[in-house]
Amino acid sequence: MTISNELYLYLSIDLPPLLTALFVSLSCALLGNLLILRRLSLLGDAMSHSVLPGIVLAFLLTQSRASFPVFIGAALAALLTAMLVELVSRLGRLESGAAMGVVFSIFFAAGVVLIEQAAARSIDLDADCLLHGQLETLFWYPPQNLDQLLSWQTLTLLPRQLVASIVVFLICASFLLIFAKELKLISFDVGLASSLGFSPKLLHYALLTLVAAAVVVSFEAVGSILVIAMLIVPGASARLLTDRYLMQFLLSALIAVIGVSLGYAAAAFGPRLFGSSSALNAAGMIVTMLGLLLLSAVIFAPRYGIFARKIRGYRLSVSVAREDVLGMLYRLHELSGQSWGERAKVEQALLPCHSPSVIKSGIRSALKRGMVMQTTNGISLTPAGRELARAVVRTHRLWESYLVKELGLRPDHVHNRAEQLEHFTSPSMAQELNVVDSAIDPHGKRIPRPSVKLDS
Repeated sequence: MTISNELYLYLSIDLPPLLTALFVSLSCALLGNLLILRRLSLLGDAMSHSVLPGIVLAFLLTQSRASFPVFIGAALAALLTAMLVELVSRLGRLESGAAMGVVFSIFFAAGVVLIEQAAARSIDLDADCLLHGQLETLFWYPPQNLDQLLSWQTLTLLPRQLVASIVVFLICASFLLIFAKELKLISFDVGLASSLGFSPKLLHYALLTLVAAAVVVSFEAVGSILVIAMLIVPGASARLLTDRYLMQFLLSALIAVIGVSLGYAAAAFGPRLFGSSSALNAAGMIVTMLGLLLLSAVIFAPRYGIFARKIRGYRLSVSVAREDVLGMLYRLHELSGQSWGERAKVEQALLPCHSPSVIKSGIRSALKRGMVMQTTNGISLTPAGRELARAVVRTHRLWESYLVKELGLRPDHVHNRAEQLEHFTSPSMAQELNVVDSAIDPHGKRIPRPSVKLDS
């Protein structure tokens, strides 16, 4: 069956760069998870810069852009970077981030100087390719017949960058599968890994070697600058979405695939939406899409996102306001004997502690939960509400007694602290507060006993 012209153009022009970017992004995303979990994110930045002189030296020595010598040069530069960072950090007593910044800045500057020397010798080494990447130059000549598409002879004509990216991805995936238990252990407890007979140092340098390989393959795809985003952004986005180890790797791979697909499509077809016939840099658009996905995770992540934190904070504020309403009605009954309070006065009394909207929400929540009920005079505690209100007031006064008797604080300095602590006292902590052997708090008020019923 003969391949149509549209399909042939897609296979020859779009498929090679798209697959190369996909496998490069997957390799970087998988390895980046380990860098993030081990708090070595800056090391990915350092590696992506410091392997540059190794690549250029290998090229200058061999006069070839073959993958193997370039990889050897990059791997040696990466390992030398890791050892120098450790040496500078230890001997100079510097924080590891500062040591990384010093080492990779020097290495990157040396790489730029070597690129200029290569250009002076009229050697074919493109600085733009190394720094910014050039996905658009990848091209393939597929066969005209569909039944020959996957033949060995046809596959040997694939761009070497695509083949290298596939090989590195398979190596990285195999490394993560084979050493899954060991890598998980050293990511969270290096001391335990050493005591069990594992070699954290060996795995560390193996990881750095694979990062160097991924960086080298990424150079001709997205360049040394944008590869930093490939290493960190998918893993960071996944970290915001889950706390599970395996799920983080799966989500980072999914984010990498989505980012590459959307970025390449936006680079190729996005300008047409604005009437332009030109295209954008594919690598830049891919990283831009990855950045947008990270921004979405920062905003909408179910646990760590901005919205989720705002919602949890608001719910906590409403919960605190609800308990303050119960405590106020309980204290009102103690002072005057009346079992109700005017809603407007209750809201006014709580204004120094809460916003008006939070107070109203707290009262509505108490009404909805059956803790208070609406009366002709205002709001009143229900039997269930009385029990909860007694517990709140009891905890508050126990904290006041504890702060005075055990910590030696002045009685007029403990109310505000107890007001905060009463809302965050666990049952076990409340049990420990019972050691305060007193029926009266420092202000002369009776501490309610759990079994005492408040008369209505």
